[in-house]
This record gives sequence, C-alpha cells and structure tokens, in this order.
Amino acid sequence: MKHIMRTLLLFVFIAIATVHTSFAGQHLQASTLMNDKDSTTVGELYSKETHPQEYCLALNIYYESRGDNLAGKAAVSDVVINRVKSTHYPNTICDVVYQARWKESWKTKQYPDLPDDQRVFVPIRHQCQFSWFCDGKSDEPPIGDEWRQAQTIAYRMVNSDYLIGIADGATHYHATYVNPKWNKDMLLIGRIGLHIFYVQR
Repeated sequence: MKHIMRTLLLFVFIAIATVHTSFAGQHLQASTLMNDKDSTTVGELYSKETHPQEYCLALNIYYESRGDNLAGKAAVSDVVINRVKSTHYPNTICDVVYQARWKESWKTKQYPDLPDDQRVFVPIRHQCQFSWFCDGKSDEPPIGDEWRQAQTIAYRMVNSDYLIGIADGATHYHATYVNPKWNKDMLLIGRIGLHIFYVQR
C-alpha cells in the first residue's frame, strides 16, 4: 500500500511538472540573472563565472536529457542534488557532475621536470559518473532554447524548492533503451521521461 501511494504521488508530481513545460523564458528573464555586464555571451541566462553551480547543473541537464520533457529534465537534475546531499558523493554540484577517474594529459606528462601546478589532468574516457563529460566531445553547449531551458531549470532547482524531490530520492538513472548490469543491485523508483530511476539499497 505504501509503495502504491508513493507511486501515485510521484505520478501526480510528474503530471503537474509536465503541464508547466512552457515556463522556460517566462518566469526567468535573462536580465534578472545576467549580472556579468561585461559578458559577451549572447543567449545565455547566466555564465559559469557568475553562477558556477547552476551552470554545472545546467550542463548536465542539457547533455543528459535534452529532448526530454520538463519532468524528465528535472528528475535528472534532482539526481545530482540527491547525490550532493548523500555522504557517498562529493558535496557540491560541480564536483558531483565532474566526478571521474583522471589521468595526466600527454601534453604535460612528457615533461618530467614540470611543476605539479602546471600539469594538466583529463578525465579517463568512459570512467565518469555522467558519460557526456568524458566522451571526447566538446562540452560547450550550443546556444538555443534547449540550453536556456536547462539553465532555467537548474537555476530554479538550486535556488528554490522547485521540483525538488521529483526523482523520489533517486541517485542513479539510465536511458530507457539500455539495461546496464549495475541496476540489478538498485531499488527501482520508476520511469520519468526518457530515463529509469533507481536508489541504492
């Protein structure tokens, strides 16, 4: 009964979130966020310099769930926030998003006498918590509606209780078209948008 009630509440929460998919750009104006008057960035609501944690979260929303509905994007965002709250993960959004195994770049590794503070480290491909960060592709998002919506969701979830809890405590997810081995050890939460969500037992 408790599980049915939780599932019903989650369904209602998702339905409410999905109804409000037109919020992007309406409740959050660029002028209220762009405090960086010298910025030459056009089409962004804020920069990584002015709002670093929100920016990291927006990048993850964009690369992990662009094309998904609002509920799906918010749920992906909620997983990052749940990890920040957990003692098993780093305690900032950016550290969670960029959690990975690292190696020294060949560009500096070839110089044995180079000081440590000048060495460059890069994430090992396919050894990141979020695959987009170490897939070898550019991490600069193209400016457009999807990116602005990702920034809006990130800002609202970091700075208010907007859609916080939509993923019901989930700390993991995967796309609906894959079935990774790691999910066997997880407690299934359910599907939201284009992903299936889990929490550690």
